[in-house]
Amino acid sequence: MTPSATDAGDRAADAADRRTDRAFRRELLASVRAIDLLVLLAVPAVLLAVFALPEATRRSLAFAYADPTALSAFTAHYVHLSADHLLGNLAGYGLLAGVGYALAVLSGRRRLFFTALVAFLLAFPFALSALNLAVPRDAVGFGFSGVNMALAGLLPILWFCYARDRFAPAASVGALPAAFFALVGWIALLALPVSTEGDGQAGLAIVVAGALLAVLYAASSGVRFPRSVRPGVKSLAARPGYGDLLAVGAVVVVGYPVVGFPSDPVGGGGVVNLYVHLLGFCLGFIGPFALLAAGVFDE
Repeated sequence: MTPSATDAGDRAADAADRRTDRAFRRELLASVRAIDLLVLLAVPAVLLAVFALPEATRRSLAFAYADPTALSAFTAHYVHLSADHLLGNLAGYGLLAGVGYALAVLSGRRRLFFTALVAFLLAFPFALSALNLAVPRDAVGFGFSGVNMALAGLLPILWFCYARDRFAPAASVGALPAAFFALVGWIALLALPVSTEGDGQAGLAIVVAGALLAVLYAASSGVRFPRSVRPGVKSLAARPGYGDLLAVGAVVVVGYPVVGFPSDPVGGGGVVNLYVHLLGFCLGFIGPFALLAAGVFDE
């Protein structure tokens, strides 16, 4: 049987896809530096080392809101009292830092990523603990999730940088706040009761406000929405590897808040601190975005 022109075209397309995928893997591996991996792996190493301390020592390093200290304000974010809590935060860090690093190195934003990461690891624990004192309560705070949420706040910025570098060079950084407002509305939808009665009115108001602010900001900043998504889908499909990373990044940006902002924060013998999660997410976005928009990280 003689091969048809369609079969030949399909084989040629498959071969082109394989070449593009190999090119993606080669470029990603060539972009990875040993020192980068050491820095990234140092975080789980520290978390595991702290968890190996006696439980009494770990409890003394947690942040007691009724008796705060400067030392515990920092150390509490590296303390875990249960293996499940530690493993959950390690998995979250691996996902956020791994995807964020890949997006950063392939878009030429390595310096932005590591500057933000160092700030999240060294400065954010103090800031998050201090802002926690704005809500007086007799409780103890600990865990790495606030820093993880800062990485979740950084991820939309890195995703945009990668998308602009690889697929949409004309995109403006001015579109990012619209994405931020939309994500805050999404977080409110996940974490707060949304209805027209009682306490649900606050959740509904935040969801509506986030959506309106996203639309209004996009309109005022001249952001243009494509009339059809088909060309974008074709562009992604034509570049396997590169398009896959863009899709994975988008899924993590939208999906991770489902983990960080559960509708029922009570469980596992503790309460998820949604307040510090929101602070981490917002500060993790606002700081890097301000520096990016100011041209600090322009090469």
